[in-house]
Amino acid sequence: MAKLWFKFQRYFRRKPVRFFTFLVLYLTAGSLVFLHSGFVGQPAISQSQASPAAGVQAEGAELPFLGDLHLGRGFRDTGEASNIARRYGPWFKGKDGSERAKLGDYGGAWSRALKGRIVREKEEERAKYIGCYLDDTQSRALRGVSFFDYKKMTIFRCQDNCAERGYLYAGLEFGAECYCGHKIQATNVSEAECDMECKGERGSVCGGANRLSVFRLQLAQESARRYGSAVFRGCFRRPDNLSLALPVTAAMPNMSVDKCVDLCTEKEYPLAALAGTACHCGFPTTRFPLHEREDEQLCAQKCSAEEFESCGTPRYFIVYQTQVQDNRCMDRRFLPAKSKQLIALASFPGAGNTWARHLIELATGFYTGSYYFDGSLYNKGFKGERDHWRSGRTICIKTHESGQKEIEAFDAAILLIRNPYKALMAEFNRKYGGHIGFAAHAHWKGKEWPEFVRNYAPWWATHTLDWLKFGKKVLVVHFEDLKRDLFVQLGRMVSLLGVAVREDRLLCVESQKDGNFKRSGLRKLEYDPYTADMQKVISAYIKMVDAALKGRNVTGVPDDYYPR
Repeated sequence: MAKLWFKFQRYFRRKPVRFFTFLVLYLTAGSLVFLHSGFVGQPAISQSQASPAAGVQAEGAELPFLGDLHLGRGFRDTGEASNIARRYGPWFKGKDGSERAKLGDYGGAWSRALKGRIVREKEEERAKYIGCYLDDTQSRALRGVSFFDYKKMTIFRCQDNCAERGYLYAGLEFGAECYCGHKIQATNVSEAECDMECKGERGSVCGGANRLSVFRLQLAQESARRYGSAVFRGCFRRPDNLSLALPVTAAMPNMSVDKCVDLCTEKEYPLAALAGTACHCGFPTTRFPLHEREDEQLCAQKCSAEEFESCGTPRYFIVYQTQVQDNRCMDRRFLPAKSKQLIALASFPGAGNTWARHLIELATGFYTGSYYFDGSLYNKGFKGERDHWRSGRTICIKTHESGQKEIEAFDAAILLIRNPYKALMAEFNRKYGGHIGFAAHAHWKGKEWPEFVRNYAPWWATHTLDWLKFGKKVLVVHFEDLKRDLFVQLGRMVSLLGVAVREDRLLCVESQKDGNFKRSGLRKLEYDPYTADMQKVISAYIKMVDAALKGRNVTGVPDDYYPR
């Protein structure tokens, strides 16, 4: 054997070309055998494998409504295996279960990639495409919450947002707009009319112009629409004309909060009022504005079907705000004629300018503009952001400028002022975390925060002082007052803008005042970021601004500007 091996080595040392030829042939043969094993003799997938929904059911585990599972894209059907038509990516054009079976068991990397995709699709089995529907800005097909993203909208994102809020339907329009609802109130149209690609997802359709691609959220559980997803508004006295104030009434001997909320949600009303054994549904109106809350003890009658919840009395109602969106203030457009005056919405950065713009657009029905161009705000629905600030098509202009020349370019101004301690933190969060994000802990602890306070704290004072000095007609609004008494303060702002104040529209704004653009609240830090020296400097600026306001015969700064 040794002699044979020696002869073999000597043969290839003399003929190296033959050795390398032999090696190439050997590797080629091995590759062919490996590839052949991937195509031949593989078992067909079972029916349970072909239907991810069936596979999940077989495990006997309950499917959570929110959290780990994600919503699907395109056509979804969790029924029988014969109805497993799906919309795949452009690389996968299978039309039925048999074709998927042929491609589903490749070996090697193909198998791992395809199996990973199938696992994701099992998780995405949560939405079924319903069809293309007509939509109208005056009478929406889906009347729940809505949000926009003109850059990154995807089908999954829309479905996920609607599901988190407990809605049964999700619809996409104009490639970038998402609408949620509990029922579809529009007619079905041809699929060809939904022809716009999603802004954030190539190859997927997100409705069209006034056309809505609608999905039913398959696993939207009944419990997700219970009163846990509604907002408690308080205890209120029975309105004088009940039938006009709350037009829908139903007797409920076994009253519970979730029953009344579900009824009003189904009837597409944003308010559910519990009155003992009666449930009333309606809108906030001047007949029932929800401005004068009563002591909750007056509504403390226990529900007949719930041990720990109050259901109100015939004289004092417990009121919840349902997930139905009040659409009386959702229509927005550009001014029909060019405005003859330029009105500024002026504020120091971080003082709530974006939130105020949201409120003004809802209250007036007209877009607001900007001295700058912020693509992220445009993508999220502020369509006036792209207009030149002198175009005259917007109701007011956002600006953070404080120079004399810039201020005198405006005919009037709403000057929004906020507690500097909160405004500085909000602007720091925006600078390092985006419009609704937060700065990282390292930024607060690093050199960025002290430098920021040193540069921006003086600007907070000079901004207000300059607008009071050079502004032609200035309406001062404190951010804190706007939060506490939105109805009155927003009414003042709308009056300055020259738009007739409609109380029902302002009440509508109150019910959805936060929108999608307001930061949910400053993230609680484990320490106070303001040093003693910072507090001393900022307090001096507060006193300076307070004196200037009182010198103009307007209210000085609120007491909570001195939290330290």
